[in-house]
Amino acid sequence: MKFGPTETIKTINPDGSILFSLEQPLADFPEKITEKLHFWAEKTPDKTFIARRNSEGNWQELSYAETLRRVENIAQYLLNQEFTEDQTIVILSENSLEHALLVLASVHIGIAYTPISPPYSLVSDDFGKLKHCLALMTPKLIFAQDGKVYEKALNLAKTMFPDAEIISVTNTQYLDFAELLKIDATEKVQEAHDKISADTVAKILFTSGSTGLPKGVINTHGMWSANLQQISQTFAFMQTEPPVFVDWLPWNHTFGGNHNFGLALYNGGTLFIDDGKPTQKGIEKTVQNLREISPTAYFNVPKGFEMLIPYLENDTQLRENFFKNLRFFFYAGASLAQPIWNRLEELSEETTGKKVPIITGLGCTESGPSAMFAAWEGSFSGLLGVPVAGMKVKLVPDGDKLEARYHAPNVTKGYWRNPEATAQAFDEEGFYKTGDAVKFLDENNPSKGLVFDGRIAEDFKLSTGTWVNVGILKSKVLSAGSPIVQDVVIAGLDREYIGAILFLNPDACRKLANLSAETSNKEAYQHEEVQKYIDQLLIKLGENATGSASKIVKAVIAIEPPSIDLGEITDKGSLNQRAVLKHRAALVEEIYSV
Repeated sequence: MKFGPTETIKTINPDGSILFSLEQPLADFPEKITEKLHFWAEKTPDKTFIARRNSEGNWQELSYAETLRRVENIAQYLLNQEFTEDQTIVILSENSLEHALLVLASVHIGIAYTPISPPYSLVSDDFGKLKHCLALMTPKLIFAQDGKVYEKALNLAKTMFPDAEIISVTNTQYLDFAELLKIDATEKVQEAHDKISADTVAKILFTSGSTGLPKGVINTHGMWSANLQQISQTFAFMQTEPPVFVDWLPWNHTFGGNHNFGLALYNGGTLFIDDGKPTQKGIEKTVQNLREISPTAYFNVPKGFEMLIPYLENDTQLRENFFKNLRFFFYAGASLAQPIWNRLEELSEETTGKKVPIITGLGCTESGPSAMFAAWEGSFSGLLGVPVAGMKVKLVPDGDKLEARYHAPNVTKGYWRNPEATAQAFDEEGFYKTGDAVKFLDENNPSKGLVFDGRIAEDFKLSTGTWVNVGILKSKVLSAGSPIVQDVVIAGLDREYIGAILFLNPDACRKLANLSAETSNKEAYQHEEVQKYIDQLLIKLGENATGSASKIVKAVIAIEPPSIDLGEITDKGSLNQRAVLKHRAALVEEIYSV
């Protein structure tokens, strides 16, 4: 398998900052993202671009040629609506073929769109974040896959924007999506496409809103195309071997929507939409799909890998089909516990005779998403790797840490209709300030890459004045506590010692305590076997601690799951440290009560 080169350039500036980049230059990339749709529709017209199971459970596939034809017809419909410059398209629902077609049609003719996180419509009690996103986007057209499922959210949208057209596919009292496909494209579609430049806004991706209301990250055509070229140079084999993905990651997030969806299109690959997800019910759908489709690369969040492992261990057919064409794993969104990492390597070696590489990196919504990769064998959890081609990473001292800042064609120009946040996000040299702390694995050999060193804003001092590195400590807890401990928030600001709020895996707790599936989460968490496990975990962590800055003295269990309305959890499933500490002040006080 061919990965891109990893030789780097490291320069120390007079002010103490460090410039870090890849020697390999960034190759040319398309000015417009749908140039790739045109290219593959001509080169491989009959090849499947995207597929999803229909209501009967059969794969409904769209070839590149058919995708382009439908995209152009939908684009004509959109042109007929005469969008003004301040009007956009809003998508409320999950991944689907219709979602994909509407996305490609809108960017093909230069109409900005945004996919809004479905939980804002389906899980939220007050629709606070949905209202905010809708108001910021001023939509002329709103799409939801199922009119009944999204009825409450659509009613809200209609109240806010009574003139907006609402479109759905099933259970619709609105315009049927099928009507858009009946419009014949004219030369005006190509004329609109020709006017697009690299600076034209393609989409707005909202941040999780973990530190307030979500901010809309501007994604231009050039930004998206540049990052796909950077990723393709990293995973060099994709440029000659079109990838096959089986993927559930949501398109309202940059990992699923920019990285995975984009990579399939950019390299003439095939994307099978997985309607499963890492939940007790959803994992069954994922497994069914992986029994049938052999991916060449598999992307997931750590929780997804954790839930998949028992199925791979117990199902020979699944295991053999899954590993048959697999070139690498890729995870993001949170730290992958080392025991999970080790078991994936063991299973791949048992099945294929060799370890399938596990790859990660670092990025964010503002970098579209990828900024660096550890794309080589022998990496480990926490290793971030080296910058992508064309990316300048500036490492700026902040106390005893180095903050990573980005400057590259794949970095956003700012936040949608939010000049104040845009101004605060960049330094005086135009570098985007990530807030991520990193350090070199080997100061004398920078090409060995950077490792994660926590978040600048998360770290705090104990009352003794000792700094606590939250990111590193969290990683140790999750690695040692897997699979019982699902996530953790570290407490201790201005306190004498470190405490922890633990979010547990209820199924793993029930299994440990030999309880039935009907047992409540609270009862499972409070079982003596689980309590004993947590006590032993703290002892184990304490034995490896090097001082007060790395020793957790007391932990409490959060009975209630994290709340999306309160900003405690992001779309990726990772926890927001500050929001949890704020809204669970009673648990914090319990940690420090005598």
